[in-house]
Amino acid sequence: MVRKYDYLVIGSGIAGMSFALKVANENKRVALICKTTLEEANTFYAQGGVASVTNLEVDNFDKHIHDTMVAGDWLSDKEAVEKVVRNAPKQIAELIRWGVDFDKNENGEFDLHREGGHSEFRILHHADNTGAEIQESLVRTVRENPYIDVYDHHFAVEIITQHHLGKIVTRRTPDITCYGAYILNESTGEVDTFLSRITVMATGGVGAVYTTTTNPLIATGDGIAMVYRAKGTVKDMEFIQFHPTALYHPGDRPSFLITEAMRGYGAVLRNLDGSEFMQKYDPRLSLAPRDIVARAIDSEMKLHGTDHVYLDVTHKDPEETKRHFPNIYEKCLSLGIDITRDMIPVAPAAHYLCGGIKVDLNGESSIKRLYAVGECSCTGLHGGNRLASNSLIEAVVYADAAAGHASGVIDGYEFRNDIPQWNQEGTAHPEEMVLITQSIKEVNQIMGYYVGIVRSDLRLNRAWNRLDILYEETEKLFKVSRPGRELCELRNIINVAYLIMRQAMERKESRGLHFTVDYPHPQLDDKK
Repeated sequence: MVRKYDYLVIGSGIAGMSFALKVANENKRVALICKTTLEEANTFYAQGGVASVTNLEVDNFDKHIHDTMVAGDWLSDKEAVEKVVRNAPKQIAELIRWGVDFDKNENGEFDLHREGGHSEFRILHHADNTGAEIQESLVRTVRENPYIDVYDHHFAVEIITQHHLGKIVTRRTPDITCYGAYILNESTGEVDTFLSRITVMATGGVGAVYTTTTNPLIATGDGIAMVYRAKGTVKDMEFIQFHPTALYHPGDRPSFLITEAMRGYGAVLRNLDGSEFMQKYDPRLSLAPRDIVARAIDSEMKLHGTDHVYLDVTHKDPEETKRHFPNIYEKCLSLGIDITRDMIPVAPAAHYLCGGIKVDLNGESSIKRLYAVGECSCTGLHGGNRLASNSLIEAVVYADAAAGHASGVIDGYEFRNDIPQWNQEGTAHPEEMVLITQSIKEVNQIMGYYVGIVRSDLRLNRAWNRLDILYEETEKLFKVSRPGRELCELRNIINVAYLIMRQAMERKESRGLHFTVDYPHPQLDDKK
């Protein structure tokens, strides 16, 4: 089946939905592709909030810009940082118009939180489930929009470029162009052809590449893998942010997130014997940026031979704690942990990708007619490490920039009518699903053991050699198989794991989230 849309948006988190809402109108129809349903996306699981300068009495854009540059270990692109920070208030206002309800205090002002790495209170939130509030508000608005067609349980297999017209495409080809995507309809098992004048990748992150992650298990790096296979530019994949404080409860996948806002509220990190330890690592103690806190916890766990540490909030007012963090309170209570009296067992978990599909200030990738927004993109905002709560605001600012730019150029693009349909001749469904599920587990283990918070040349080389075998096996299976979601996801996480390893090998220094025992960390001036 062939479908034609002005805009094809692959992914349904805050970035994809806000882009769709900004471009859909009576003259421009949008297809929104959802791997599962609109409701399931990384956005939904974001607890902490959205960073934006709103209290001008004590805060300003320059402070937020400086905090972002420091957290990013001065690898952030200054133009991208300024773009996000200065455009944040306008996009907050739009989220509110779409129905997002940010918490306010008794004076009717935003109830602002402060998180690690921020010099001021500037985090807007909705209790401790801000992502869910945003996702649910946008879902309602998207479902009501008559110009957006939502395709639940559809999976993007490949983007369509000149390669599918029989032309040789390499990374040096100057005019690679995207004409749409081949999309698997999971209900029919058929791969349909979606043609578009503009395609937007908004597929989220890569957390499911690791065994322990706070991401939903649909976060398999699909968009990044598709763009890489299409010879697009992918950047900064070595910078994987591990959230320091995921709830330690063996068997849970994904791990339940204990928001950084809890440390901003006053929670203290302790070893199993109750002793504090952050004073050994950073003068900001538990409010240090995430990369520092995650490495500190990793170090303490290895030093003491433990599999978790504690986050202690028992010294705070119990009723206030329950009011600020109702979902965390209920989740922990369901496991027999009363956070007003008991310390919370926590351990780091893969949480956020700072790299991805390289884009410019308009959200355009290196492939023509293809934009990328949200976590799958690399705007340059995060540099070596994401400042807490900068991701959701980045998603809406760049969705707005991409929508504005795309709207101005789309009328100059035509549909290609010579695109061949997906060829499944001579293929069959894989006979043994266990081969796929076992390979996914192997990738997860390789990444967890060798490409985690602390790395080395030896570990990376060992990971590379083991992954190479899985890559060869999977590509052979893909060539003789009908595409299924599980096989495509395996192929994607192998591509993404390869990119993380390769770009980690290329960075001969410890910087931001990439920490290797083989290269020292350069001493940089935080007052740059």
